[in-house]
Amino acid sequence: MNAPEIRLNPHLEASLTRIRLAGEQAAERCAEGLGLSALSAGQIKRRDALLAAQFVFRQQQAVFSQRFVQSLRRQVAAEQAETKPTAAPTGKKDWGELSLMDDDQVNNLVAADRIGLAIGHHCEWELREVESYVASIQVGERNPLRPELVAQGLLDAIQSITDDPQTRQTLTDELTRALAQEMRACYGDIAELLRSRGLRPQDLRVRATPDAGLSRHGGLGNTQHGDFDSSHAPLSTRGGPYGGSGPGGLGGSSHGGLGQRGGYGAGSGGPGGYGGRGGGGGGLGRVDPQMMDLLRRLAQAPMPADLGGYDTGNSGRMGLDTLSGEPSAWGQLPLPTNVIQQHRDELRQLATGRLDHMVIDVVSSLFDQILSDPKVPPQMARLLARLQLPVLRVALGDETFFSSRRHPVRQFVNRMASLACAFDDFSDDPGRSFLSHVRDLVQDVAQGDFDRMDVYTAKLDALEAFIAEQTRNTLKAAGDAAAVVERRETDLRLQQRYALQLQQQLAKVPMQDFLRNFLAQVWSQAIVLASREGAPERALRLRQLGRALVMSVQPKGGTAARADFLRELPNLMRTLNEGLDLIRWPDAPRKDFFGALLPAHAESLKGQAPSALDTNLLIKQLDQIFGAAPPVEADLAKPIAGETAPGDLDASQRLTPAEAKSLGLVEESTVDWNGELDLDLSGNDAVAAAEPIQAVDISIDGLPPAESAPEPASGAVLMDNMELGFAYQMHTGEHWQKVRLAHVSAGRSFFIFTHGNRHQETVTMTARMLRKLCETGRMRAYERAHLIERATARARAQLAALGGTSR
Repeated sequence: MNAPEIRLNPHLEASLTRIRLAGEQAAERCAEGLGLSALSAGQIKRRDALLAAQFVFRQQQAVFSQRFVQSLRRQVAAEQAETKPTAAPTGKKDWGELSLMDDDQVNNLVAADRIGLAIGHHCEWELREVESYVASIQVGERNPLRPELVAQGLLDAIQSITDDPQTRQTLTDELTRALAQEMRACYGDIAELLRSRGLRPQDLRVRATPDAGLSRHGGLGNTQHGDFDSSHAPLSTRGGPYGGSGPGGLGGSSHGGLGQRGGYGAGSGGPGGYGGRGGGGGGLGRVDPQMMDLLRRLAQAPMPADLGGYDTGNSGRMGLDTLSGEPSAWGQLPLPTNVIQQHRDELRQLATGRLDHMVIDVVSSLFDQILSDPKVPPQMARLLARLQLPVLRVALGDETFFSSRRHPVRQFVNRMASLACAFDDFSDDPGRSFLSHVRDLVQDVAQGDFDRMDVYTAKLDALEAFIAEQTRNTLKAAGDAAAVVERRETDLRLQQRYALQLQQQLAKVPMQDFLRNFLAQVWSQAIVLASREGAPERALRLRQLGRALVMSVQPKGGTAARADFLRELPNLMRTLNEGLDLIRWPDAPRKDFFGALLPAHAESLKGQAPSALDTNLLIKQLDQIFGAAPPVEADLAKPIAGETAPGDLDASQRLTPAEAKSLGLVEESTVDWNGELDLDLSGNDAVAAAEPIQAVDISIDGLPPAESAPEPASGAVLMDNMELGFAYQMHTGEHWQKVRLAHVSAGRSFFIFTHGNRHQETVTMTARMLRKLCETGRMRAYERAHLIERATARARAQLAALGGTSR
């Protein structure tokens, strides 16, 4: 009796359908590639081998595709059932069990890993996006769509069609190349598919597991650092919390700090984890109990006077207005106290390792820069000050805090600051409610158990959910611009899908090219729009006109046929103009179309009429094409080959003039493309602004190097790195204006920004317009880098200046 088949998750089922299509396309590419390789082979033996492989593959291509899908489904079903059919046994097993895996099985696993790496190398970014969506499905511990499983399915399918080792190897090499090229687009389509199904991408945050075998320092005792002289100043300058100068400021190069050289010894965490120092701490690494007690006691102590109040007004320290360069209205309240600097001696006494001394000074220096950052509103600076000790605890136990920009704690701090920069007024909503929510999150962290990674991941998710809800409510209050653009984007995608279907179906129907293009590209818009507006009678008439229009240009025989045509012509033209008016087709192309249609009608009255059989066959073919209803929203979840991404289309065509005005649509004609950008807003310092922050600028000597440079703040790639709720600078006329990203449509064809304080207005642009603004430098991030990256770069610059002064 056969075992019952496991029903796959619907999202995985739809994803496998797209992978099946990629496998079929790769198979066809392979079959053609084998023939081309045979023609260019320099040796007769090689050519014969390629031709033989092509012959076998052509015969068994259908079997290959079937077995490929079957193997994939079997593996994904096993993943869904939390089993690993091809994985080696885990845990403590008897050696006799390990001997059950013969050499062929081992070679098969090695080959699958090799092919999986080849596929993954071609589609790294698309695969990461798929993994972020699959993580929310909660299927097993690993991505059930990962390249290794696809590679295993490929090998299983090849082995099922031939037993010849040479043929298998030839097919494996050629299919690996073909499938690696197909899977990039495949994973991109799967990510779009999962997004359209309502899945939310999840941050792939790796959590380290406890390792009881390592001591507190996990092998960090034998480092390359020299003795750390505690008499020297910390990374902040001496002579008070922030003042003073001298070679000891920011840490001398021979005593650690930002000038310290060296590296971690054995026992440090891997590059992908978030806990490298020993174990424990819920993924944050282990810290001595005495140090942890001190951190909790200091974090829960009453707030100093300069931190109290958490006022939501516009009071605060003196700052410069970014646009005008004039003093802002923030006032002149003192900066929050650097608590780490204030209790530096106590912390260093409990830090038994030289590296811990260095980390304390590094974090102290970073908060010097964070709390004095001119981009951060003073209200947010006082909240960030409450995170000094929690951040220090993370840095003491997890060295990847300094190197990984994806670290949840680092993201939490950066996200708080970046979101706060988008508000100009915290005395009223939405700024007041945002500050209140962040205050509660910070209070929960500072007064709670900040010894666990899941605390920060939960708060980061809560912050992102709040911003999404707040921006959604803001747009609803202003007329629900998000609903308008989402509907128009769906209209665009449905029209594109229907146009592609008509183009493929009409390719076999005999007619003039101008008419075929008109029906597929233009008339499809009218049919879809009528269907979407809930007018079934009109949609039916427009579909019937497609059939009538094709028949109207067919040759007519006899007086009766000509008379019928002339009698129906006024009704045909009336319905035709009705549909073109519905989609607001411009006058110029409309005149060109009628200029080609009228001669075609005249010619049809002179030609030789086809036979009755041919006419009936044509009518039946057209009835099948135009008799079917256009696609609906549910059909968009199943991608088809040949579709263009919504972001690459001109989505503004779907908006009515009234909608474009209410949305504040930015049109190309309204932008002064020749105007000069007279003010560089990427930073306060002109030299620093001209040179974007690099990975070397955010790497701290003596700690793990930064994994990559900060995200771009300008240029074409900025569009792909925009974050909901963040502030950006836009220049479309004579001046820069600060805008806040409030909504991105599901297909990324529309981007909605808001600007203004009490009376917020929307600024909407298509993906094409936004891309052009970014490419020409007229759209930039408000911050030239995230807060911690800026703080690190400023600290390094200050260290370099002090080093030059001391010489």
